[in-house]
Amino acid sequence: MVPHFGSWSSVAFTLLCCTVCGTEISCRNEVGEPVDWFIIYKLPRYRIGEVGSGVEYMYLDSSVGSWQMSTFMVNSSQGAIGNTLNQLYMGKTYMSNSSVYALYNDGPPVLKYVRGYGHTKGVLLFDHSQGFWMSHSIPHFPSFPERGYQYPSSGKLNGQTALCVTYQYAQLLRVVTQLAYLYPRFYNCSVPSAFMADLPQLAQMCEGSKPTLASNRKVEQLFSLQGEKFVSFVKSEHFVDDIYTGWAAQALNADLLVESWQTQGHELPSNCSLPKHAMNIRRIQLPTSVRFSSHHDHSKWCVAWLHEDQVTCLGDLNRERAQLWRGGGLICSHNPVIYKAFRRVVDLYISC
Repeated sequence: MVPHFGSWSSVAFTLLCCTVCGTEISCRNEVGEPVDWFIIYKLPRYRIGEVGSGVEYMYLDSSVGSWQMSTFMVNSSQGAIGNTLNQLYMGKTYMSNSSVYALYNDGPPVLKYVRGYGHTKGVLLFDHSQGFWMSHSIPHFPSFPERGYQYPSSGKLNGQTALCVTYQYAQLLRVVTQLAYLYPRFYNCSVPSAFMADLPQLAQMCEGSKPTLASNRKVEQLFSLQGEKFVSFVKSEHFVDDIYTGWAAQALNADLLVESWQTQGHELPSNCSLPKHAMNIRRIQLPTSVRFSSHHDHSKWCVAWLHEDQVTCLGDLNRERAQLWRGGGLICSHNPVIYKAFRRVVDLYISC
């Protein structure tokens, strides 16, 4: 049963008292200031009627209110992602015993691809006070800390998304529990001894071991530093179903329009066999009038078909047959700013 998005708990009210401190670990906006959350949508190189650079991106956070074309490029260490990750790269934070970091990607940089891990990509960085969880869709990213910020050339071709949320320490412990279901490929991480008692699962996964799970899927409420509610859906490889049709749409009680990268001959068609439907998006049009096909978009997200449902999720999994057997998740929100931003870019979808 998914907690109703409209309800507020005492936890949320206590979090509302928190403010983002400039010296603390957090998501960072385009000019390096602390921010509660942000989303980027990187444009693909090949669009309808034109060819771009492959490193331009749109930016969104609560203060911006709608998609804005960034003045930075995603392969620059400037901009929201660079500013956020530079908290790890700069000042040798990754060598510190006062913070935890973990980089995971089923297609990590430099290393060979290995089967058996969840189809998930992201970054954790936090201390005993707070930090961030960034989930994204970019293979071979981010680079190892000692190499500094590097964006892979392979990440230029397709569209990509990234969601960064700032959390207090207690919430990040919940995030780690969620990650256990995904079984990510952690290719570089550090759990200092001061954190070991709270994070035995993360230490275990950093060593490549698979933790024991209580079930094959889990849903968890997460509250950002400023009290924004997100709901995390995670499934292991033992939950063999399309996460959008078989779980999220039914649990959220909303018909979903789904954008995901589908390879020809392996894609799942739009599905209306259950009470709530999952329909494939085929074309995106951003506010800059850039239009592109889903075949050139490696991002994974869904948005409610009906405006009154106002739910948006960003995640890990494509609507492909092989990914029914993969671990992966979704991070969902009822924030109207996020919903309007994603719903407005849907240009064409395939109904059942």
